[in-house]
Amino acid sequence: MPLARAPSYGRAAMTSPHDDLALPYRPCVGVALFNPAGLVFVGRRKSEAGPEHVADGHAWQMPQGGIDEGEEPLAAALRELHEETNVPADAVTLLGETRDWLAYDLPPDVMKQAWKGRYRGQRQKWFAFGLTGREDVIDVEAPGGGAHKPEFDAWRWERLEALPGLIIPFKRPVYEGVVAAFSGLTGWHATGPRS
Repeated sequence: MPLARAPSYGRAAMTSPHDDLALPYRPCVGVALFNPAGLVFVGRRKSEAGPEHVADGHAWQMPQGGIDEGEEPLAAALRELHEETNVPADAVTLLGETRDWLAYDLPPDVMKQAWKGRYRGQRQKWFAFGLTGREDVIDVEAPGGGAHKPEFDAWRWERLEALPGLIIPFKRPVYEGVVAAFSGLTGWHATGPRS
């Protein structure tokens, strides 16, 4: 199956009225993990995750995280997937990636608290993976075999198009871009690998 490439969406950011637009974006990756039924993994962020992740009624998100110094985005995506869900690289197949980076700005009050005020938001490269291994490998309570601190307290499979309504509102334009980029992948299982 050929690798899906997303169309260019440019910068999907909300305008923030904060003064320091000179702050950089934090380089990150995001992961859309599809099951064979075409549904996507979402985890419920723990309430103590902070205002950059959780707001009333908007605690569900896909795995995402920062790119380490010298790390390639694909390697970062596989690492974050394992650290947050326990899913190892050999239990997934790469289905696609966004052509461009998608960015969001933090609201001014959140920007002062998140990442010690060093970033204005995140610039994310998104990857879509199909789960080819067993679903029972997913463990948000002891991710990475217990080597990593849990970031989610629950998880479920969800329709891709429902995801923008679940995420914290200032990240919604990025999720809308992810949905547009990966909407053609919900039927990947028809020709994709299965275990």
